[in-house]
Amino acid sequence: MTVTLLLMTQKGLEVLNALLNNGYKDIVNLVVIGKDANVTNDFSDDIALVCKQHNVDFSWHKDDYRLISDYTLAVSWRWLVKDVETTKLIVFHDSLLPKYRGFSPLVNCLINNEKTIGVTCLFATEDYDKGAIIFQEAINITYPIKIKEAIEQVAKLYTILALKVLNHLKVYKTLPSQLQDESKASYSLWRNENDYFIDWYKDADYIKRCVDALGTPFLGAKCYVNDAVVTINEATVVDDVFVENRDVGKVIFNNKGKPVIVCGKGLLQIDDAIFDTTKESFIPIKKFRIRLK
Repeated sequence: MTVTLLLMTQKGLEVLNALLNNGYKDIVNLVVIGKDANVTNDFSDDIALVCKQHNVDFSWHKDDYRLISDYTLAVSWRWLVKDVETTKLIVFHDSLLPKYRGFSPLVNCLINNEKTIGVTCLFATEDYDKGAIIFQEAINITYPIKIKEAIEQVAKLYTILALKVLNHLKVYKTLPSQLQDESKASYSLWRNENDYFIDWYKDADYIKRCVDALGTPFLGAKCYVNDAVVTINEATVVDDVFVENRDVGKVIFNNKGKPVIVCGKGLLQIDDAIFDTTKESFIPIKKFRIRLK
């Protein structure tokens, strides 16, 4: 048996290391590495370095390559995979399907305050994330939690599932599968640069989760201060007060240089933020009468 690995991000790196360190080097026919310009570190160079260190053949996504292995495992992959039978293409997805089919499922799980997150490996289909489920792994989380920590926890589930798949194939020569319950399906939409900007009409708890879910390795939760873009790295929900004219986005208190912002419900204190262009700290604020948009 041979496998091709389509890998991106920290999860792809963790899966590669797990397979190489657990006796599966000889079956890895090729590693195809994808790049993602929308994160601070896409781990593509790290994946390439591991391949070089272990003398594993690898290619870049934009190169000309052929998928000729018995099975192809796609980890954090974001492109359509052609010329592979769906029964031979195994996809790893950042949610407990059939919930959160689609894009950015882990980010949206955290923003939505899900108490359980997980990973599903499934057979590919023409319709994304609708294939039969092979295995799933889940963990419970508590808030607040940063996306970096959530990725680290989920990456461990990726390695568990990847080893489980290959172990099962090694012993049984086939994989179990179960059709998804369509009545429980939900979808997670793609996110772009506009989705990094905070909606101050949301409640403070929701915005706090956005700040934590959009941080490193992503580009960070953002807002406008006048015409300048500010990235918020740290924030704290503080006790609300009754505001007669609840004009969201305005500073209501200055707590030792840290602005407290009126939200649709609740108040949010900005603890750490920088101007995107100058990289200067937004804290301490230089004037009180500021409105964030």
